[in-house]
Amino acid sequence: MTTDRIRDVCQAQPSRPFVMHLADGRQIPVVHREFLMPLPSGRTVVVYQPDDSLNIVDMLLVTDLEIRPNGGTSRHCRKRT
Repeated sequence: MTTDRIRDVCQAQPSRPFVMHLADGRQIPVVHREFLMPLPSGRTVVVYQPDDSLNIVDMLLVTDLEIRPNGGTSRHCRKRT
């Protein structure tokens, strides 16, 4: 997954929460685009949580983005190989 793809999801209007799925099976919720900060290298992002905890995520481990539209089913953006 690339930071450009995540940036596209974050800049979509209207803004929607999404979940980052990682290669090790973890799921990282992103409740709002303002809770996500890509580092300048583009390889790592920091995801802040509402309880002030945070996740530091290596973009090479992101396998899928699960976008949660309002009142609908999830949409997945799979990693391109």
